[in-house]
Amino acid sequence: MSTGYGFGKVILFGEHFVVHYRPTIASGISKKTVAELKAGTEPGFHITDNRLAAPGYIEKYAECQKKSVELMNSAIWHLDFEKNPVEVTLGGDLYCASGVGASAASCVAMARAVSEHFSLGLSEEQINQCGLEGDKAYAGTPSGIDNTCSTYGELIYFRKKKPGPNQMDRMKLGKPLDILMVSTGITTKTEEAVAGVKKRMGEHPEKYAKIFDQAEELVNQARDVLIAGDLLAIGKLMDRNHELLQKIEVSQEKLDYLVELTRKSGALGAKMTGGGLGGYMVALFADAETQEKTALACEKEGFKVIRARIG
Repeated sequence: MSTGYGFGKVILFGEHFVVHYRPTIASGISKKTVAELKAGTEPGFHITDNRLAAPGYIEKYAECQKKSVELMNSAIWHLDFEKNPVEVTLGGDLYCASGVGASAASCVAMARAVSEHFSLGLSEEQINQCGLEGDKAYAGTPSGIDNTCSTYGELIYFRKKKPGPNQMDRMKLGKPLDILMVSTGITTKTEEAVAGVKKRMGEHPEKYAKIFDQAEELVNQARDVLIAGDLLAIGKLMDRNHELLQKIEVSQEKLDYLVELTRKSGALGAKMTGGGLGGYMVALFADAETQEKTALACEKEGFKVIRARIG
């Protein structure tokens, strides 16, 4: 049996703006999707999805998942699964919901397993490319940030370029970050959220241009304070980033509620993360004790949480 993995991700600064060629800062997290692959008995590429997931998530993305395999095979693998069938089981400890890079993580995990099983010898950059190709089935025109975090599992400063190649700078944190990711339980499609922003940009170009400029300045400030390890400054910038995401209308009631709940419980800063309209939010803490207290408060209200440390 061959095994592959893909890291979950958190966007600390700059989601949505990254699609429009503005910088973002994101990181892989320790939680992973794992793909176990073996030779199949029936022609084709067969997936059993046993991942932990928000209600309805697996069903909603079933067709996207099939399409992701087709895209990766067409672009990178070039394999005949009718003649060489496989069975893939997806699992791991990444709780799958919108905003944690679950789709890219599944693509990267399957790409690593396929490479091992068929002795393709794919490099990490080729695995990353697989993740990008596969994620197109979910996000339409993905920025490339999710698959990059899923492949490398590191903190990165990322900027999509047109024409390419994309800018990806690996960052060194001045101090580890204790974070809590809390799921709203609402499954959304990033493609729909991105389309909504694009539509509103067309309707209000001057307003959105100003917000996007502010977002870029914020990300560059965040890069400096992350390197310096200034937790208080990082938290304040996270709060400001959430305000900008509210202005472009990608947050929603439950995300805003969780942001306030975690702040009241001791977070240094909190914001939605990922595509928005549901999915996850992320909060930063000065220590693991406050992180745990807040996690328990969220769990008491029925929310699923991911406790993680970056760096």
